[in-house]
Amino acid sequence: MVNPWTGEVAIWLDGQRRVAKLTLGALAELEDALGAGSLIDLVERFEGRRFSTRDVVALIVAGLRGGGWQGTAADLRTVEIGGGPVEAARAAAELLARAFSVPGEP
Repeated sequence: MVNPWTGEVAIWLDGQRRVAKLTLGALAELEDALGAGSLIDLVERFEGRRFSTRDVVALIVAGLRGGGWQGTAADLRTVEIGGGPVEAARAAAELLARAFSVPGEP
């Protein structure tokens, strides 16, 4: 079970449930990986549905690493993500939303 109050999101890799969350360190890693000027740019891309596959992969990797996973983007390319690309994009958006909101707020 994940805890939305701490920003956790469940992601299934090769049939194993992993907990992902965007910690401060994971957010810094994400900024570096995307070369983004700010995370606001990334949030705006997701809100406007203009995100790329690279954005999704970077968010998933950062979130998984924030949850304790030791893998890399290259490792993620070799695993089956439960729900496929659509679920990966949904989980990435959820990670981003939970990192910058309090559960229960609109």
